[in-house]
Amino acid sequence: RARPAASAASSSSSGDGGAARAPDTSLFVPVPLKPGLGGAAEEDVGAELTRPLDKGEVLKTLNKFYKRKEIQRLGAENGLDARLFHQAFISFRKYIMESSSVSADLHIILNDICCGFVFLGHVDDLFPFFLRHAKQIFPMLDCMDDLRKISDLRLPPNWYPDARAIQRKIIFHAGPTNSGKTYHAIQRFLSAKSGVYCGPLKLLAHEIFQKSNDANVPCDLVTGEERVFANEDSRQAPHVACTIEMCSTNTPYEVAVIDEIQMIRDPARGWAWTRALLGLCAEEIHVCGEPAAIDLVTELMYTTGEEVEVRNYERLTPLTVLDYALESLDNLRAGDCIVCFSKNDIYSVSRQIEARGLECAVIYGSLPPGTKLEQAKKFNDPNDPCKILVATDAIGMGLNLCIRRIIFNSIVKPTINEKGEKEIDSITTSQALQIAGRAGRFGSSFKQGEVTTMHRDDLAQLKEILSEAVPPVQAAGLHPTPEQIEMFAYHLPDATLSNLIDIFVSLSQVDGMYFVCNIDDFKFLADMIQHIPLNLRSRYVFCTAPLNRKEPFVCTTLLKFARQFSRNEPLTFDWLCRHTKWPLAAPKNIKELVHLEAVHDVFDLYLWLSYRFMDMFPDAALVRDIQKKLDDIIQIGVCNITKLIRASQSAAAPGTAEVVSEDFPLSRTQRDTRAVSDRHGAASPEALSIAVEAAGLRRAKNLRASRLGGRQEDLKSYGRGSLANRLLREGLLTQEMLRQLESEWQDQHRNGRYGFGSKRDDQHSSKETRKKRK
Repeated sequence: RARPAASAASSSSSGDGGAARAPDTSLFVPVPLKPGLGGAAEEDVGAELTRPLDKGEVLKTLNKFYKRKEIQRLGAENGLDARLFHQAFISFRKYIMESSSVSADLHIILNDICCGFVFLGHVDDLFPFFLRHAKQIFPMLDCMDDLRKISDLRLPPNWYPDARAIQRKIIFHAGPTNSGKTYHAIQRFLSAKSGVYCGPLKLLAHEIFQKSNDANVPCDLVTGEERVFANEDSRQAPHVACTIEMCSTNTPYEVAVIDEIQMIRDPARGWAWTRALLGLCAEEIHVCGEPAAIDLVTELMYTTGEEVEVRNYERLTPLTVLDYALESLDNLRAGDCIVCFSKNDIYSVSRQIEARGLECAVIYGSLPPGTKLEQAKKFNDPNDPCKILVATDAIGMGLNLCIRRIIFNSIVKPTINEKGEKEIDSITTSQALQIAGRAGRFGSSFKQGEVTTMHRDDLAQLKEILSEAVPPVQAAGLHPTPEQIEMFAYHLPDATLSNLIDIFVSLSQVDGMYFVCNIDDFKFLADMIQHIPLNLRSRYVFCTAPLNRKEPFVCTTLLKFARQFSRNEPLTFDWLCRHTKWPLAAPKNIKELVHLEAVHDVFDLYLWLSYRFMDMFPDAALVRDIQKKLDDIIQIGVCNITKLIRASQSAAAPGTAEVVSEDFPLSRTQRDTRAVSDRHGAASPEALSIAVEAAGLRRAKNLRASRLGGRQEDLKSYGRGSLANRLLREGLLTQEMLRQLESEWQDQHRNGRYGFGSKRDDQHSSKETRKKRK
């Protein structure tokens, strides 16, 4: 029904100098029209004035009408391209042929044409009736100009009249990680009479909230799931620390701080930075981030008539890229942080470290914020025996860590392409600098930072990545507002929300400084709850809920929330406890730990919705209490992660490292393999052969061409090990599939049946060939 949103967004992001683009008519879904049931008065008029229609002759006339080049040209002039013209004609013909009566004027025209009364009627005379029908099934044809105006995104500064009414001072604090740029902006925030801090993460907002109140500057905390007031009587404080999506664009402040401004280019969340930069009503806007964003911010502010003052900062402590790799976990030292890009690597490395008698802290993205803080506190505590940290790139921002040396376990990172498939590619220079910069933080016990890799083969490429200049930020993200979508829905009342979004993106016009953010997650939720009766504003809110669509339990819960909401039945604490089976015990294996993390996300989802629909989600305080208890339970599991890994592996086949599936949907090849497995009860050799070949092709494609010369050894090592281990590592084969496959092959061997390519098959084939030759 609709093309992928990513491609739609990319086409919009290109810009065309403001010229109106032709709509993607593949997104236009026809509104079904029922054939006329034969109103007596209407039928009498048409038949009495002429005679009953001969449907056979009518069909010939309609087909002749369709083939007329003049008619096709008229259709194009009225917005009907070849696709829409064909669909409209099919519907028009079906409507007439299946109707027991049509309007009197159409009846008379059809009769005159069918009877050959050339002086009275011509086939071209059907066009007004055809066009009227086309506009009924494609209502957007009648309001295309209005839709284009609504989706015109070329002047975003004009969306914020309150900000345009004041002359703001823009100060850009530019520098690398650990350069003090955010510190200086926060000092101005604390000295102001009023201020707002906008950060990318809840942890950062919470840190500023704490720091401000500790400095006797009353400051509130606002995130999607939480509101904490500095004043006991819940009066709003003059300062607020918030996640960037939650900032207010109509509250006046003296100072605003926008952190990590380079995220304005983020394909999913960039719109929030654009909105804050253009819309905050503050006398001073302090922007912090990479120098790569200076030119774009300056250009954006030029369109608002505001100048940008740039303050450059240098790193406060030296950072050295070592000339040697770690190579073995035996070479770990206190203050080391091993950075991995998958949960399985986190689990594997942490177990190997603890097998050496060392304690390690563990931090990854899906852990609750409280658990991350506790793990960071454990690692930072000089009196705690835990001196090693194993983490994902979640440490790139938002946590203060005392790290001596960053060790990249790998320099390739899984990503999801525009088709929703898993791919592997080298980390970017920006990502590498953000992570490496966490070593040797100013004010920590380590006066300088070091960075290296786990494997010798990766070190040269890491040096190359770190030496490259970060490419300048080219464009700022935009996102359709609820008001824009409501106006679209007014003109297209029969379109689904997902389809409305697609049409909006297709028609949207942006200039070269902006792009329309990826709305795949929004569309996923819109399609998921489409069958549930909700008003448009409520449906839009549910679709903007921050959840990981790769977590089935969380998605299922949102579906149940929406269904009960539509029945006007409040989601109570008791209902939530029954759904999540609360109270929950400490996890016994990794699978249970992952489920507890999903339950924590469900509680977050409830709290997020409770601030938008207070009456329907009334028990936020009770949910927050049990969420804190769940945080403690998850913390116990993370502290005993080695035991959980051991328990998970003892339940699986011996000799494997994979204990939980990766957080990525199956790629097309994996889906094909799984489908074959589902049909036959085990993965067939054909499917595995296809999977192996596809995996090899995908690896070859994803390694950057410019760096292939230095990656030959890496390719060789990547493919080492048995076929089974390689398939397990690629995620193309699970332990259960491996056991089923082994069992199936053993049964076939015992029964005298063999799979393709076996020795007996070859012998049998040779005998048959010899017989034929004789």
